[in-house]
Amino acid sequence: MSPSLLATEDLGKAIEDAYPELAPVAAATVAPLYLVGGAVRDLLLGRGRSDLDLVVVGDAAELAAEIGATQPTEHERFGTASAVLDGHRVDIAAARSESYPEPGALPAVEPADDIEADLSRRDFTINAMAVPLQGDPALIDPHGGRADLEAGLIRILHPGSFRDDPTRALRAARYAARFGFELESGTEAQVREADLATVSGDRRRADLMRIAAEPEAVRALTLLVEWGLIEPRQGGLELAAAVSSLLSAPPWQEVAPRPESILAAALGPTGAAEELAALAPDRPSEGVGATAGRDPVELVLARAMGATWLDTYLLEWRDVRLEIDGADLIDAGVPEGPAVGRGLKEALRRKLDDGVSGRDRELQAALESARRGDGVA
Repeated sequence: MSPSLLATEDLGKAIEDAYPELAPVAAATVAPLYLVGGAVRDLLLGRGRSDLDLVVVGDAAELAAEIGATQPTEHERFGTASAVLDGHRVDIAAARSESYPEPGALPAVEPADDIEADLSRRDFTINAMAVPLQGDPALIDPHGGRADLEAGLIRILHPGSFRDDPTRALRAARYAARFGFELESGTEAQVREADLATVSGDRRRADLMRIAAEPEAVRALTLLVEWGLIEPRQGGLELAAAVSSLLSAPPWQEVAPRPESILAAALGPTGAAEELAALAPDRPSEGVGATAGRDPVELVLARAMGATWLDTYLLEWRDVRLEIDGADLIDAGVPEGPAVGRGLKEALRRKLDDGVSGRDRELQAALESARRGDGVA
């Protein structure tokens, strides 16, 4: 079903409502200045605020200073500046054109004389729209982005787009999954030819992590598999779906970072989690021992693989603590050294497995173990 878009004539009011911090911008002398990209797209879709990106046909750092933005960070190579305006992060870029010296390389950047040239360097038509922030807020849409939004299509701006920057293929999956859009037929043919090997591993992983952070992450990863751009581990997409569901509700939703967990489920490695999932502890202390030092992502993957005992670990065993510590044993005459640790470990085991509770009973259990000549591991 095609989305219902905001009327073009309502864009000015929508910008005022969504981005009140832009009010001082209208009086800026560094001009012309535009709201661009995802912010325009999401306003048209009725999604409200998005990442705030501005383009100025001029000096980005000078504009940031003039409008009173704080904490400015200038990126001279790309003619951009990041700053904070009324508590909100804003990215300001000088209008520019780009060329790619070789597939997958970072672009060579040159200043552009107008916004149309800047929009022409972008990834998809739906991200190649702009609205002036000074004067009439009319939609600037040289590539038909609004029509593609209405049709629910992802369309590249030129045939060499994925060759120049193969990470655009990862973004295509992210947007298609987020908005429920389809790829335009020519774009789909091109995306299947994208060569992610021409991009550094760090850049690939950064974009995959952005995908994994999306609510529709599994759908986006599925698209990448269908396009032949990534190869999941066996059962990876199913495990990623299970992880996504697990992390969406208590008690697991805060245990591990969602992007890392989903990506590990889909692409691996998962060996450590598989070992944990294969366990069936007979006693609480065994479960606590098995999870000691484990990465939280491993716990999430193991639970998604079927280790239901980890629910009990999370809700009951994980937070069991002794009321005593090593100083109590030393005060009771136990010499510093391994005996102290041995005593505390045994006291915790008995608290977990046998229900020992209270400071006195814990100390008694710890002292019995600490003082035994043969020791208890």
